[in-house]
Amino acid sequence: MTSDIQTPGEVALVTGAGRGIGRAIAVDLARSGRFVYINYKSNATAAKKTLEQVRAAGSDGALLCFDVTNEAAAHAALKTIYKEKGFIDILVNNAGIRDDMLLVRMKSETWQQVMDTNLTGFFNLTKPVVKKMISKRRGRVINITSASGQMGQAGQVNYSASKAGIIGATMALAKEIAKRNITVNAVAPGFIETDMMDGLPLEQIVQSVPAGRLGKPEEVAAAVTFLCSPEAGYITGQVIGINGGLC
Repeated sequence: MTSDIQTPGEVALVTGAGRGIGRAIAVDLARSGRFVYINYKSNATAAKKTLEQVRAAGSDGALLCFDVTNEAAAHAALKTIYKEKGFIDILVNNAGIRDDMLLVRMKSETWQQVMDTNLTGFFNLTKPVVKKMISKRRGRVINITSASGQMGQAGQVNYSASKAGIIGATMALAKEIAKRNITVNAVAPGFIETDMMDGLPLEQIVQSVPAGRLGKPEEVAAAVTFLCSPEAGYITGQVIGINGGLC
């Protein structure tokens, strides 16, 4: 069922690709010959650096500035891609934020903002993209969740809930469209060397990881690229942990 899926020339959309894990994913997909659309919300300088690295990796890409929480903006961006390329072979839902606080002190706006970005953003893009994939009977959807969505984290009730929601959505959607030759998987990073680690007690965190170190964005990207490959055609509805043995 996967013999018709070719790597060179495939089109990928990676949300939140301006830096960190998103950037590493975009570059790794480019290295394997994909054309990569780089979504970012506000940091154009960082997004341009991602595009430079995509081109240095031997492929090409384009920048798309939109907020994944804005359904109309997300759909407009997809129309641009379909007009230019005709199809999206790979969707990587990576855009995410965290705003940590104990639940008893959390404001409703803090809860909603994290949910809107991490969970509703997935819905805004995945629904229309999957509709197109179903008509073509091929595609890959990779959702970036988190170890926090698997085991919970004190001070991250909103973040953990949103990422657990992504896991549930991944498993459910995979069952809905598996017969259409479309795989849906999640990658769950643990503690990775990115800006998301700012403000966290790094020494304490490293001690809690069996591997004794933080992960690298490139290690997460490698798992995503594999799940997009023809060899991963029989893998769907799974959560791949990249966490150094944390959970």
